[in-house]
Amino acid sequence: MSPQLFDFAQVRADFPILATEVRGKPLTYLDNAATGQKPQLVIDAIERYYATENSNIHRGVHYLSECATDAYEAARTKVASFIGASDADEVVFTRGTTESINLVAHGFVETILKEGDEIVISHMEHHANIVPWQIASQKTGAVLKVVPVDERGVLDMAAFEQMLSDKTKLVAITHISNALGTINPIERIIRKAHALNVPVLIDGAQSTPHMPVDVSALDCDFFVFSGHKIFGPTGIGVLWGKREWLERLPPYQSGGDMIEKVDFEGTTYKGIPGKFEAGTPHIEGVIGMAAAIDYLQSMDRVGALAHESALLTDATEKLSAIEGMRLIGTAPEKASVISFLINDIHPHDIGTFLDADGVAVRAGHHCTQPLLKRFGVPATARASFAFYNNFEDVDRLVTAVQKMQRFFG
Repeated sequence: MSPQLFDFAQVRADFPILATEVRGKPLTYLDNAATGQKPQLVIDAIERYYATENSNIHRGVHYLSECATDAYEAARTKVASFIGASDADEVVFTRGTTESINLVAHGFVETILKEGDEIVISHMEHHANIVPWQIASQKTGAVLKVVPVDERGVLDMAAFEQMLSDKTKLVAITHISNALGTINPIERIIRKAHALNVPVLIDGAQSTPHMPVDVSALDCDFFVFSGHKIFGPTGIGVLWGKREWLERLPPYQSGGDMIEKVDFEGTTYKGIPGKFEAGTPHIEGVIGMAAAIDYLQSMDRVGALAHESALLTDATEKLSAIEGMRLIGTAPEKASVISFLINDIHPHDIGTFLDADGVAVRAGHHCTQPLLKRFGVPATARASFAFYNNFEDVDRLVTAVQKMQRFFG
C-alpha cells in the first residue's frame, strides 16, 4: 500500500493523548526529542498482544507461543525494511539506543581495542555515546578524540578529517543532535572514515523519527535507535550492524535463548542475532515498535518532514523576536529542535512557568553536559516538534514565553 499524502488533521487525531488538558489548558506537547507520543494503532497492537497472544517466544510449540514468535520475528523483518537493511539477521533487539551503543562498546573492548588505539566522537554527543567509549578507553588504554563544534553548533569537519589515522578504530557520531537539532553530514563522515578502513557507528535516535533512513545507502557499519522515539513503546531499541561486524563481536549478555548447547564443560552460542538476545525479550515492545513502523510507513514522510521544517522556521522566527532571547544551536541544517535561554531566567523556571500554560518543554542539560559547557551554559529550555504538532502549538509556546518574560520583568 502506498503512503497517503500527509494529512495533518488526521495525523493529530491518531494520537489520543493530544486531546489532554493540562491545568485547564490544551496540552501543547513539545518534548518530542525526549520521547514521542503513541498513535492509537500502537496502543491497540500492545493491547491485542496481551489480550490474544501473550506467551513466551522461540521455545514453545503451542499455539500462543507460535503466534508470539511469528509476530516477534516478523517485526525484525519489518525493522530491516524500515532502515533499508537487506538482511533481517543484522537486526538486534535491545532496550534502546543506550544499550545498543554499550553492546558495541563491550564488543570492541573484548575483541578490537588495545592501548594507543583511538576512538573518534564529537562534542555534541549524548552521554550515551560518550560514557561507554570513556569506559572502553579506561579498560583498554585507547584514546578518546573529540571533534569540536563551532558557535553555531556545526561540526568542525576539517578537524575531524585531521583526527583520522591508522590508529582510529571507530568513529561514533550522532546523526542529529538532541540538544541543538544540528543535522550532521554523516555521508561525508562515513566516506572519509571508510577511506582509512575505519568503521562508523551512527546514533540515529533523533534522526529515525524525522526522516527516512537507508543504512545500505549510507554504508555505515552500525546504526542504533530507540522505539519510543519513533512513537512506539519505551524499553525497546535496535542495533543494526553489518554481518561481518556482528559475527566478530562476542555476546554482550549470557543466559537462556542465546545458546545452542550448554554443558558444564562449555557452551556454544547461536549465530546472529540470537547470540545478542539473552533471556525473555521485551516482546510487547517489539510488537509495539513494529506497529509504530507500520504507522510511519503509511504516512507521507516527506510531507511530514516539510511540515516539521515549517514549524521550526515559524517558531525560530517568533522566538528570536522576543527581547532577551538566546538560541543555542543555529546550524543551517537543523531538525525541529530549539534550545533557548531568555534573560537570566533559569531553564527549570522556564519549564515550570510554561507548564502552567499546558506547554511541555524539556529543561536541563539534555544529557549533553560537555556540549552545553562549550556554549558556556549549564542548561537550556528545549522545545522539540513532531509531525503532529501545529502552528497553534508554536503560538502557545511563544505566548507563554512572552507572558513569562513580562512576569519576570
